[in-house]
Amino acid sequence: MTITVNTESSEGFRHSIQVDDHQLFTDLPRYAGGEGTAPEPHDYFDTALGACKALTLKLYAQKKSIPLTGVTVELKHDNSQEQQGKYALHVKLTLKGVLTDAQREELHRVADRCPIHKLMTSSEVSIETHLSEGAFSQ
Repeated sequence: MTITVNTESSEGFRHSIQVDDHQLFTDLPRYAGGEGTAPEPHDYFDTALGACKALTLKLYAQKKSIPLTGVTVELKHDNSQEQQGKYALHVKLTLKGVLTDAQREELHRVADRCPIHKLMTSSEVSIETHLSEGAFSQ
């Protein structure tokens, strides 16, 4: 899979994002010079965690026959110390369905084991950025 991000116009900061057959957009917020027409990159970072927790819980509940009918994941971030290497995410889970206290606790534990949570907290991520070769359009 390849994700492609393209500038939409020479003015402004809005970009299109192509993920296979899905198209998304990103922009900077107004306070940062953008138009605020789409989520900014930090929003997608946070969204990846929320989506992974929700999908993981639904899949786990289905496999274990836990009567989970839905999940709401609310995320808030604290980026006040991002320049010092600290980025805090606060996650609130709402589990829907007739669940026992034991099932609720089990699902709570499982939520913190979703692949994106593990990636964000226990993996060493390396990033290599290369310039493309060849002719460039102006």
